[in-house]
Amino acid sequence: QVQLVESGGGLVRPGGSLRLSCTASGTIRSILVMGWYRQAPGKERELVASIKGTIATYTDSVKGRFAISRDNAENKVYLRMDSLKPEDTAVYYCNAAVRTDTVVSNYWGEGTLVTVSS
Repeated sequence: QVQLVESGGGLVRPGGSLRLSCTASGTIRSILVMGWYRQAPGKERELVASIKGTIATYTDSVKGRFAISRDNAENKVYLRMDSLKPEDTAVYYCNAAVRTDTVVSNYWGEGTLVTVSS
């Protein structure tokens, strides 16, 4: 069993910054990909950023403002968010493709709310 726990969400003014963290724990042999998704009210969940090895990818709307990073030794992933906009308001979910003893499975955290408002 694998658990993902996010932290770092909150209320921030437009133009501000936040740093989200996610820690994976449990029966982990290796983590292939880690990423952040978000879901705004009334919208579908979308991929924000992901990182595989040292290769990071971003959705167009956050390029140049967000940065994803990993600490492989600690099974952590971070999302640094700068120049936040009201349209970044959403619940942010951590996601990981984890190899346990025999299989690779996809896991989700419970989410952390980010609200960008003046």
